[in-house]
Amino acid sequence: MENQEVLSSYNKALRINLDAAKYGTFAEIGAGQEVANWFFRASGTAGTVAKTISAYDMTMSDAIYGKCQRYVSRERLCAMLDHEYELLIERLREQRGESTTFFAFCNTVRARGYNDTGECHGWLGVRMQLRPGGEPCDILCHIRLLEKENMEQMEALGIIGLNLIYAAFYHRDNLERFVESLVDNLTDGRVEVDMLKFLGEDFRFVDNRLCSLQLVQSGLTDAAMFLPDGEVVQPAEALYKRPVALLRGSFDPVMKLHMDMMAQTKSKFEGVLDDPQKERMITLCEISMNNLLRGGEVDHVKFLDRADAMQALGQTVLISRCPEFHRIASYLSRYTAEPIAIILSIGLLNELFKEKWSENLAGGILESFGRLFKTELALYVYPWKNRSNGELVTAENFKVVDHLKHLYQHFLDNRMILGIECGDQSLLRYTGRDIQQMIAEGTEEWKDLVPEEAHKAAMHLH
Repeated sequence: MENQEVLSSYNKALRINLDAAKYGTFAEIGAGQEVANWFFRASGTAGTVAKTISAYDMTMSDAIYGKCQRYVSRERLCAMLDHEYELLIERLREQRGESTTFFAFCNTVRARGYNDTGECHGWLGVRMQLRPGGEPCDILCHIRLLEKENMEQMEALGIIGLNLIYAAFYHRDNLERFVESLVDNLTDGRVEVDMLKFLGEDFRFVDNRLCSLQLVQSGLTDAAMFLPDGEVVQPAEALYKRPVALLRGSFDPVMKLHMDMMAQTKSKFEGVLDDPQKERMITLCEISMNNLLRGGEVDHVKFLDRADAMQALGQTVLISRCPEFHRIASYLSRYTAEPIAIILSIGLLNELFKEKWSENLAGGILESFGRLFKTELALYVYPWKNRSNGELVTAENFKVVDHLKHLYQHFLDNRMILGIECGDQSLLRYTGRDIQQMIAEGTEEWKDLVPEEAHKAAMHLH
């Protein structure tokens, strides 16, 4: 995105205060009234703020918003937005509804407490009219507060909350600018935004999967995900206490081979899970930004084609900027302590043992594998057939460089690397590039190698 002038937080609050058409309520729980405070610091506060509230006592909060299982949750945020927006409309619509676009801003946050080392995060949302008298729309996001001290977290929360409101008013027609403006006036490493979602009739043309993509592309989070129905989810919601089987790939196109890799791994992975774990297990198809950026820029249409194909096959999609295996392992283990299976091809296994990928680690390849296997994680390796001699290469007969062969054998002996079967060896005859070439040449054989649900996407991709 071209460089744009970044207004200070003070000037953002001042611009909103001086915009007579925008008027609303602020409800904040968990870290002070840090967002509303920006509007009180700037001049003209009466032009924006109808009311501010912080219901910290749980009994008081439940009396206003109703009871819920978790106080820092999307459920609680939506209850707050419902109550505050309806009350605002009820009390002020007759008086100023013809000239005002009403809004309610709410957040529910877990900030650093005394002697507290737990995860600090929060849900923020704006319910707003886009025109006077219009039906409201919602913009919701989830953030992680990365600062160590409470005061710094509160300051960061105030800035990002203000940025969300400002973007909702002035950047909602430009997704890239909207996303990148969320961290205006914040230095790197203070907050992470891992979910962003637009809801409502006036946002019906917004594809929230592109919001997930933009968060990762702009560096606001390492990964984002959406379910088979396209529902954007916050990773902690989707992965909490669930065993995970993750398939890394470009999915360009989605192939029957990919589905076989997933099915064979699932069958073997279930052997190490108890019955409740089997029921909770989730499978993920991961697309990395490295794959999406081939050619220099992300093609949103092709991204959505790939996503459509994977969703049609019942897969949850993860977009990440974690090319190193130990980074994606660390990401997953942040949200679940259950077993993790990473599915990969012989080709990727070969890459994993190239020491160039760990040159930036002081401990080199040993540190890389130490980080990878720090949690209850195993690599499930799918076979490959050598075209030149017909040899079937498996995890068991894979040849690693001499000075690492004892390390590799250690991983095999301790079931940290496991081989999986190929359900149909005819699938090994062709690569994704072969299928791309078939499609380009108009050869119909590719249709036997790609699931029917993915045919349309494959043709669009090529």
